[in-house]
This record gives sequence, structure tokens and C-alpha cells, in this order.
Amino acid sequence: MSAIPTFVAILAGYFLGAIPFGLLLAKATGQGDIRKIGSGNIGATNVLRTGRKDIAALTLLLDAAKAGVTGLVVAHFFGQPYGYIAAAAALVGHCYPVWLGFKGGKGVATFFGGLFALVWPVGLFAAIVWLATAFITRLSSLGALLACVFSSILAWLISPLAAALMVSFMAVIILIRHRENISRLLRGQESKIGQKS
Repeated sequence: MSAIPTFVAILAGYFLGAIPFGLLLAKATGQGDIRKIGSGNIGATNVLRTGRKDIAALTLLLDAAKAGVTGLVVAHFFGQPYGYIAAAAALVGHCYPVWLGFKGGKGVATFFGGLFALVWPVGLFAAIVWLATAFITRLSSLGALLACVFSSILAWLISPLAAALMVSFMAVIILIRHRENISRLLRGQESKIGQKS
């Protein structure tokens, strides 16, 4: 792989991923600083706690586009492997944005955006795992964690090496960002879907 396209992919992915859409949209619509409510996160789930479903939905789409659109655009200009790099970098930017002291979202929407755009069969599988787990257990975080693990396994079985590396890298980042959720799950204290945190 060439150094310049790799550098461009990393920079483009990171800085586009670091745009805090949830925070910006909440402030622009008079909802205040979402870092001061709920989980303190900047993602769609915490935006939803403001009561604005429309803003939460828009945040979800924009966060997914960070990896999805960036990965596709970079892949178009430089080749598919660089698209994988850009998508992974976008997730890092979302989770660790320089503008917010490296305190960002948990990356689930961005993860799914990258998967559906660049390795859609793996993305579809991950979505099924998440939906099934969330429906059965009503634990969104558990669904996300299992989706990460099983999609990584599937990627190694059916995807090119570069794609499998992207999926696995992104999954590890999400597992790290969900450390507290994992701890609460192990203690049986994780909030369920529809339950006030």
C-alpha cells in the first residue's frame, strides 16, 4: 500500500469521524449540551433522552455516514483497501474526537455504517444479531457487543483480509468503549431498552 493514500484515508476518516453531530444538532435545536444528561455520550442514544426523536434519528444517520460515506468515497478515489482504512479511522474519530478532549461516542452507529457500505453481508448479519439479541434480552449494549464479536468472525470467513482487519479493529474499539456496559452486564445492572437509566 502507498503511503500518501494511506495518510489521506486516515486523516479524512478521522477528522470527518470526529465531527460531533449529536452535540451540534442538540445545541442547534435548543436541547443544550447532551454531555450533561443521561450517559453524557454524544451519540444518538443519548440524544434520544432529550425527547427529540427526529434529532436522534438524524444523529444516527450522520454517525453511520461517517464511516459509510467516507469509506466509499476514499475507496472510489484510491481503491477498496483504503476505504477500509478510512472507515476504521472514522470510528476512531467518532470515539476519540480531538475537539472534545478525545471523549466521544461509543461507535455502534458508525460501525454499522462502515459495515453496510463496505461489507454489506457482514453488516446484515451484524444487524440480525443485534436485533435478535435486543428483542430477546432487551439489552441494546449486549446486542451491540455480540454483533461486533460475531461479525468479526464472519468477516474472517467470507471477506478479504483488509475487510476482516477493518471489522476486527472496529469491533475492538467498540468493546473498549463499552467497558462500563460490560461491567454492568456482568453485575446484572445494565439498563434495558425502554427502562429509564
